[in-house]
Amino acid sequence: MTELERSLVELSTAQQEIMEIIWEQGELSVAELQQILSRRRKVARNTVRTLVERMEEKGWLLHRTIGRTFFYSAAIPKTVSVGQKIAEVVDKVCGGSAESMVAALLNYRGLDAKELKSIRQLLDGAQSSGGEQPAQSQRASRDPVKRNKRS
Repeated sequence: MTELERSLVELSTAQQEIMEIIWEQGELSVAELQQILSRRRKVARNTVRTLVERMEEKGWLLHRTIGRTFFYSAAIPKTVSVGQKIAEVVDKVCGGSAESMVAALLNYRGLDAKELKSIRQLLDGAQSSGGEQPAQSQRASRDPVKRNKRS
């Protein structure tokens, strides 16, 4: 697990929902986020603003300013968030055994043919690279992200 993954602060359910929207939609203003969220349930614009400000403080979001409007984007790629959660499941639920996690996935959820093919390709890729996970290599080569801070 990388330093970035260890340092991620857990998100509330509402914050996780906002991250899912931003990962899917890309950069959004508070007004745009509020509009998307209001299709699901009633939520005040100030509530959304407070949530995204806290998420930025936690390191999950970045913002840029155009005029008087802040546009928020993901500081953490979804793959890093998913990877952290999976590592926690392997460590805490499966006693550190990735094999136990895969067995549970196969036994209790199952996989369709497309998922099996994709997983076989991932395993073949990991085997040919000596077990190094490609995702970790890609994360290490990412450009550093500049964070905007509020004054």
